[in-house]
Amino acid sequence: MFLNYLKNFFTQKTVKKNLSNVKHIESPKAIETVGIIFDETYFYEREALVSELVKNGIQQANVKVLVFKDKIKKKETFDYPVFSYKDLSWRATFDKSEVKDFIAQKFDLLINYYDTEKAALLLVSHQSKATFKVGFASVDKKLNNLMIHTHAENYQVFAEELFKYLKILNKI
Repeated sequence: MFLNYLKNFFTQKTVKKNLSNVKHIESPKAIETVGIIFDETYFYEREALVSELVKNGIQQANVKVLVFKDKIKKKETFDYPVFSYKDLSWRATFDKSEVKDFIAQKFDLLINYYDTEKAALLLVSHQSKATFKVGFASVDKKLNNLMIHTHAENYQVFAEELFKYLKILNKI
């Protein structure tokens, strides 16, 4: 327990240090591929949010999901990629191949769907190769290009606001 706290503390310190010199990449093209990072500790409506994206014109095949859970039970199985603190090393890198693949994939839009800062989530978001990042206003302001002020439970409001601003920015 104490070691996990220390690992989380040092990882968060590393991420905050790296966020001080972030350069956002401008992408003039429309959004086709979407990556979503969920924190399943507080929000369980993963499929509902994905269906909201599909309703607004994003292809289901172009949406990739990565889910974070605080603790994964040994016999628990998932039909989607999941990671936890156990997959995070002391050097602020990930050992799990699904996380490495998600980070390496280039997305036109990355949705950081978590409203509490956790070191593992911040690290994946920061290392992602996405050109446009969207998240909640309660998370570090340097991480996202667009911040929406709502709670994670209000996924309909989040989707409405997201697509309203994407239309204004000529991203869709």
